[in-house]
Amino acid sequence: MVYIKRTLEQSIIKNSDFFSVVMVTGPRQVGKTTVLQNCEKTPRTYVSLDVLSNRNLAQNDPQLFLERFPAPVLIDEVQYAPQLFPYIKAAVDQDKRPGQFWLTGSQQFRLMQNVTESLAGRVGILRLNGFSQDEKRGTPIASPFLPTKEYIETKATTTHSIGINEIYKEIWRGSYPKMFDASDDMWPAFYDSYLQTYIERDVKSLAAVGDAMAFLTFMRVLAARTGQELNYNEISRDVGVSAPTIKSWLSILEQSGLVVLLHPYYNNITNRMIKSPKVYFMDTGLVAFLVGWTSSEALMNGAMSGSIFETYVVSEIIKSYWYNGKQPNIYYYRDKDKREIDVIIEENGKLHPIEIKKKSTPDKGDIKNFDVIENVLKLSRGHGAVICAATTHLPLTSEVDVIPIAYL
Repeated sequence: MVYIKRTLEQSIIKNSDFFSVVMVTGPRQVGKTTVLQNCEKTPRTYVSLDVLSNRNLAQNDPQLFLERFPAPVLIDEVQYAPQLFPYIKAAVDQDKRPGQFWLTGSQQFRLMQNVTESLAGRVGILRLNGFSQDEKRGTPIASPFLPTKEYIETKATTTHSIGINEIYKEIWRGSYPKMFDASDDMWPAFYDSYLQTYIERDVKSLAAVGDAMAFLTFMRVLAARTGQELNYNEISRDVGVSAPTIKSWLSILEQSGLVVLLHPYYNNITNRMIKSPKVYFMDTGLVAFLVGWTSSEALMNGAMSGSIFETYVVSEIIKSYWYNGKQPNIYYYRDKDKREIDVIIEENGKLHPIEIKKKSTPDKGDIKNFDVIENVLKLSRGHGAVICAATTHLPLTSEVDVIPIAYL
């Protein structure tokens, strides 16, 4: 497959010119190693801890491992040998040149504690997931999404409109690089293999998960609820395990990079906010496979068409920040009076409200709750948007624009 340039490349190079260690985390098969290798300015040693002999050496004799694979080095799947971190720390404390160690890891739940303890101040941590829309279309130099006039005008000059059928085709196929130029008939084989690998290599290695089949059932139940508020007791009943187990398993998915939790925005002015987070899968193809939608047409016309459309939008917004080396300040709003805003992005003291609609012609009724930002939260409202299946951007009011999903 021809290499597809990634937005994250710029952040990798910047971090590598500043930190001694750069770590790229994310799910399996999203291209972590490939993007790092594409950023190499000079040759560097490559070693994968997926190879058992390498893993055993790293675990049992970390010092000898680093002598055998000297910096500059790219260590793949470093979560398998947490014993390495103190030795990497000692190495970069002795030689403070930037960019010596590049690391990848697909299990953040194993990585982050060791990184926090051993490499604080020495490591730049970046997150990668599947292809973004911009990357698929060959325009990887892209800004984080924010519904400002400047952002919209820039996208209008670089983006072609796409129809609803094409949108759902992208949603159904998902964002994993392996599927980018594969035929549709490879879709079930890819996702079936992906789930087997994920559960066998990552999930089963955790003592907290004893029943792999129950965990797969949990993933399917959760996928059917993407874009919804979490109800642990309800999921517990459907899966047949305890609510604490559901919370533990959800943490595994979150730290694996497969799902994100969108927390509600609230402040101390009112206690009438809903406190439960919403859950979103980062890859809509995985959702479609888990729930059993076998074609983009069935998905577009089925019961999940709205929730998976929203999931796709939220994941694209989040990727636009991650791939620029940033963490989005992204929330949703819902109160006990059932006033809702799908997404709120906080930036520079302003809250930007965003509604997500599958339809192509939204109206002012879709933004009727935007004024809760000033009237209830008593905060400053930034420019807002309705992201939808429109083919071009249009002002809905002086403060809100209709934005095509293609502009993400």
